[in-house]
Amino acid sequence: MQTPTTMLGPVAAGDRLSVMDMLRGAALLGVFAMNVEWFSRPMQEMGSGLPAGAEGLDHAVAWAVHVLVAGKFWTMFSLLFGMGFVLMADRIAAAGRSVDRVFARRMAALFVFGVVHITLLWPGDILHTYAMAGLLLMVMRALAPRWQLLVGLALYFGMGLFYLANAGLLLVLPAEVMADMRAGFTASAAAAAQIYPQGGFGAVTLRRVLDYAQIFLQGQFIIVPMATGVFLVGSWLMRGGWLHAPAMHRRFWWRLLAVALPPGVALTWAGVALGTSFTDGVFESRAVAAAALMLLGALPLSLSYVALLVLAWSHPRGTRALGVLAPAGRMALTHYLAQSLICSLVFYGYGLGLWGELGRAAQTGLVLAVFAAQVAVSHVWLRACRYGPAEWLWRWATYGRRPRWRRAPTSA
Repeated sequence: MQTPTTMLGPVAAGDRLSVMDMLRGAALLGVFAMNVEWFSRPMQEMGSGLPAGAEGLDHAVAWAVHVLVAGKFWTMFSLLFGMGFVLMADRIAAAGRSVDRVFARRMAALFVFGVVHITLLWPGDILHTYAMAGLLLMVMRALAPRWQLLVGLALYFGMGLFYLANAGLLLVLPAEVMADMRAGFTASAAAAAQIYPQGGFGAVTLRRVLDYAQIFLQGQFIIVPMATGVFLVGSWLMRGGWLHAPAMHRRFWWRLLAVALPPGVALTWAGVALGTSFTDGVFESRAVAAAALMLLGALPLSLSYVALLVLAWSHPRGTRALGVLAPAGRMALTHYLAQSLICSLVFYGYGLGLWGELGRAAQTGLVLAVFAAQVAVSHVWLRACRYGPAEWLWRWATYGRRPRWRRAPTSA
């Protein structure tokens, strides 16, 4: 007879919550639509809003992504991370294993994925952020569901308000300090605009690391607590049981939509009212205030998107239509990394070198074409294999034993 500890392993496909896989697939598309711009534009321009000179269809697409997509889908992924943690922790505990030990291994492996992603593909990685925030989630997992919700909202909106306060700080910083900081960013942006489209793999890799150190490293002090907060909100959602049999909990999802949508729209509208394109970006007080308001509105809008998708899923027609996304959601880590690989080969100098050549409409067309291919590949791949390649490696690192990759052939 097997002991409980030998029975622990990756969840079987038949035991998965397909609605979560569908939501991951939707989030994967949204994140890709947002990220693609920053494979073809200096990272130093983050916070500047719409690209300068965008006109016609490019301007319309850039505006739609900026207002409706940016910031909303990494939060959706974060909600799903928190939901998945609850399911995983329950399975680990039921098997008699240490939740802390297994989950710490899982986060260590995710951190390694993130560092490799930053170094070899793209500096805007979220995986290492999730790994750090995941450890904080693990520490707070014993909180009662209501406290998880309250602490989660406090972390997210507290850091958002802190970011908003930085807009006021910019008004009082000495002019010479601002000038020095602006000069450093301007020089880095110019170097990025030259190296990414023309440089070889070594030069581009060095530029990636430098961009991460200049832009994203210090940003972890804000984004890690915010991600932890969203994880806690996702944990609260899963503990409430509302994703199990969504058709039975439609009232809850309608209530969530009614509560989350108005502040999400109001905060986003306030950010847009301040402007959607700025010359000095992170050095302009109005730009920082606009970005902070958009960030504050991102979580309630993301919750609204989740509610709408779950409500659609709760109908048979919606399940059939949205179910197309579920296999891609099961391979989200593989596809996230593959999207960066494809974009690096399209836009960087060691690939096609199309940096700066495609407008936002063409970029979005590329996103839709690649994502459609990923959805199709997911359906085919998962007929023969249990996991995507990255998911397989991640599970191996998590559970300490190599999972079966291929499906057993069905008997005639």
